[in-house]
Amino acid sequence: MKAILEFSLPNDKWEFKMANESEGMYYALRDMDRWLRGKIKYAPDSMSEDTYKAFELCREQLHEFINENNVNLEAGEGHNPSGFW
Repeated sequence: MKAILEFSLPNDKWEFKMANESEGMYYALRDMDRWLRGKIKYAPDSMSEDTYKAFELCREQLHEFINENNVNLEAGEGHNPSGFW
């Protein structure tokens, strides 16, 4: 399978930028989700309940934003970010 993206620059500058930076955006979202998961899963006993709940709330909100924008963080596991195969 072959896919070609074509842009009319400079008119499509924003679309071109989004296409070129999407991999980095994916990894930033995935890494933030994993970081929050680790803070929740491996919370030390010394962590306050308020801090713990704040991490949970942040992760829930991140997932809401991800779902609202039809982003699938699972698709990238195994280096298959597009989900085509």
